[in-house]
Amino acid sequence: MFAVIKTGGKQYKVAADDVLEIEKLDAVAGDAIVFEEILMVGADADVTIGAPFVDGATVVAELVEQKRAKKIVVFKKKRRQNYRRKAGHRQCLSVVRITDILTGGAKPKAKAAKKPAAAKSEAPAAAAGAKDDLKLISGVGPALEKKLIALGVTSLAQVAAFTPEEIERVDAELNFKGRIDREDWISQAKTLLAGE
Repeated sequence: MFAVIKTGGKQYKVAADDVLEIEKLDAVAGDAIVFEEILMVGADADVTIGAPFVDGATVVAELVEQKRAKKIVVFKKKRRQNYRRKAGHRQCLSVVRITDILTGGAKPKAKAAKKPAAAKSEAPAAAAGAKDDLKLISGVGPALEKKLIALGVTSLAQVAAFTPEEIERVDAELNFKGRIDREDWISQAKTLLAGE
């Protein structure tokens, strides 16, 4: 059995256990993805064509990994004008494995599946019972998180319990120049811990 799905503005012919690279989806590795824009479903000579989509047909896939395509070079030139522009681009891709092609309104089995077009909520992850993550504080990214962990600051609870001496020590070590007070890290950490 095969199906033709539409995702990321492109169409793909897929069958069970196919692995393909598609435009990036908002999901993490291991998530189940449900494609509902099915243009055609068929098995040998029995083919159903949608108008524009086949009713009750879905394709279930598992996200294998997020990756980036090979770099391409974009080069523009105008001769005799001393005009040259060079840029590079690497497209973000999602690698998915097709697990099932369902027809007749059948629901996907196994774990809860995500629809690829659905946008994720931007609510703080702590409110949903997520792990204690320093990157939830605004202005703290992966690089700054590593520096804080090297100084022994590993949790939001530690940030919430900062004393003036600890703030001064972190300011001096990381050359923050008052950033902790300016961005109000302590109240941010307390709010995240409270789940608000």
